[in-house]
Amino acid sequence: MEEKQLNILMYPWIAMGHITPYFHLANKLTEKGHKVTLLLPNKAKLQLQSLNHYYSSLLTLHTITIPHVDPLPPGTETASDVPFPLHNHLATAFDLTRPQFESIVSTLQPNLVFYDMAHWVPEVVSPGTKYVAYFVVSTAALAFGMVPSRDPPKDKAVVEEDDCVVNVPHRYPSSKVVLEPRRLLGLYMPLGQGLTLYDRVTTAVKRSHVIAVRTCQETEGKYCDYLSSQYDNKPILFSGPVLPELEIEGELEGHWAKWLNQFRPNSVVYCSFGSQFVLEVVQFQELLLGFEMTNLPFLVAVKPPTGCITVEEAFPEGFAERTKERGVVTGEWVQQRLILNHPSVGCFVSHCGFGSMWESLMSENQIVLIPQLEDQVLNTKIMVEELKVAVEVDKGEDGSWVSKESFCNAIKCVTDEGSEICGLIKKNHVLWRQKLGDPKFMSGYIDKFIKELQGLVD
Repeated sequence: MEEKQLNILMYPWIAMGHITPYFHLANKLTEKGHKVTLLLPNKAKLQLQSLNHYYSSLLTLHTITIPHVDPLPPGTETASDVPFPLHNHLATAFDLTRPQFESIVSTLQPNLVFYDMAHWVPEVVSPGTKYVAYFVVSTAALAFGMVPSRDPPKDKAVVEEDDCVVNVPHRYPSSKVVLEPRRLLGLYMPLGQGLTLYDRVTTAVKRSHVIAVRTCQETEGKYCDYLSSQYDNKPILFSGPVLPELEIEGELEGHWAKWLNQFRPNSVVYCSFGSQFVLEVVQFQELLLGFEMTNLPFLVAVKPPTGCITVEEAFPEGFAERTKERGVVTGEWVQQRLILNHPSVGCFVSHCGFGSMWESLMSENQIVLIPQLEDQVLNTKIMVEELKVAVEVDKGEDGSWVSKESFCNAIKCVTDEGSEICGLIKKNHVLWRQKLGDPKFMSGYIDKFIKELQGLVD
């Protein structure tokens, strides 16, 4: 019997790190003949249209107007438009889009709605509609921070006492979790009127018919089992990593290709910390001095440090002149996956955000990690201790930031072909890349995902 066409509405949190993976999943679903409408701000719509050269006629990018909320700057539409302290007000603006969402649901009558941070979505009653809480962050992080067994008052007390012991949820599948207590604060910071991040996510999960995650059983199965158990054994669906084929992303911009082409294969170190994280000037300078110490060619793509308009104004004295033949530092957005797959690039220095984690696993680069946020710390644990495909840079006793020496040593460790660690992580990485890169692996997850969605709406 022919499967019924799914009519899916998606409304992710208005950050590119959430919207883009939703877009990739939408593409995969429409390739299989299902209809998807993705709600997103106009700025995000324009960016996706310009960066992606293909999407199905069954996919509709529907613009949502983000209302103005003081003290957000006029024209604010996404998380990348404002610094993190203003995300609380952005969440308030996001919630004010509910009337638009209700009107769209009434018109489209979807049989499935995907969402993450819009915890109120299941309150919009639509006959026959099922609600899927789809998360694009690691399940290890969700299972650690976003479960009912977590005790917010105790967490806050731990932070206030500056205790070194973090409240690990009962029966969490990994007992060796080392987090600075201050990292838990983000869970309980205000995010919208009368809400915290913890409130939003746990409420979203409780109200959903099913949890879906952008991961696979092979890397995070035990964390998914634990997360399900914490929500009365609610089913968890795996979409797989859902990365688009490289050819869909087009060609690397000419000036970057020309610059990279001058270096020998696997010699360039590429560094990026995502679109949200901003370094302090002293952290930025220590990082650049570490790159200089490696004597390797490097491409660094990070946002200008705190208080700076450009990256250049924060360069260490004499740095630009000393490294002009082998190093580039930019504050602009770059085509990360295409850079990672350029033959000259051999090492990737990352914050280990979940998207970058998958991109690093699918590349041939050695991996060096400097996590900052809670989820990045847990992602790093998976990469370093469980998959054994990366090294983490030592941050020293105070854990505040890496020294130029420790950073240089970590890069040397993974790029020195004679190093035992280099050989071990390269061997493990090859095995994982082959597994994840098998077309049958990816398509198998999508096919099973669709079959389970069909079962949900039948």
